[in-house]
Amino acid sequence: MTQHNHQTAPTQFVEANGIRFAYRRFGNAAGVPLLFNQHFTGTMDHWDPAVTDGFARDREMILFNNAGVSSSSGEVPTSIEKMGANAVAFIRALGLAQVDVLGFSIGGFVAQEIALQATDLVRRLVLVGTGPRGVEGMATLTPEAQEIFGATYDEPDHLWLRVHFTKSEKSQAAGHAFLGRFRRRAENRDPEVNEKVAPAQIEAIGEWGAPRERPFEYLKSIHQPALVVNGGKDVIIYSVNSFILQQHLPSAQLILYPDANHGSQYQDPKRFVRDVSQFLSEEESR
Repeated sequence: MTQHNHQTAPTQFVEANGIRFAYRRFGNAAGVPLLFNQHFTGTMDHWDPAVTDGFARDREMILFNNAGVSSSSGEVPTSIEKMGANAVAFIRALGLAQVDVLGFSIGGFVAQEIALQATDLVRRLVLVGTGPRGVEGMATLTPEAQEIFGATYDEPDHLWLRVHFTKSEKSQAAGHAFLGRFRRRAENRDPEVNEKVAPAQIEAIGEWGAPRERPFEYLKSIHQPALVVNGGKDVIIYSVNSFILQQHLPSAQLILYPDANHGSQYQDPKRFVRDVSQFLSEEESR
């Protein structure tokens, strides 16, 4: 067990593909590390410490910024495939033989690409609040997402109350608790992303979501055991997309949490950590 946690892990750097990737590693070094892929315009400091530190008791956490995001160098690619290739290069630069991969939202698109491009590296896959390539309505932000991201807020962090949580009193209370944890790392925080990140990521989302023939055929090539997780009321990437993933991935389980929006893992982090940990520790034969 390293002495660091989400709040204290130092930011480190490694070079691959001509990119200086920023990353943090902490937690129990035994077993297969868990690599996190972040959401739209998110950085390493947009993860919930209750989630990352929860997992870190049993496994090593690897948080990183993909190319062009926050403290990593380079430009944000305008395709998910290139984002996936950069992530694979990052994993190999760390000298890791195998990882479990968790992807949230656009990070879930990237996680699918990692599994497709580097089957040898990925043991298990956790896809949170995400969806498949080429599904109807995926080429643009949903109308709700466009309104949410286009609105102004008295407190900038209150954006995340609408992105990640439903309007119910219980969910909003969980959201305020999340915001308290979200800012817990007070020193050496990642800088916010620059103005180039959102347009590039939106272009990549458009390319990923563009209609195509037999859009889900590629999912048959992802043979790793997968756990698909979402809120039952996700308005950022509609919850039905999680069902589509589960139906077309060869070995996938599905969890939909009630009264939960896009950030279902932050509404009840202990439950999320428990559910995912159980999946990651299952015997391969099951």
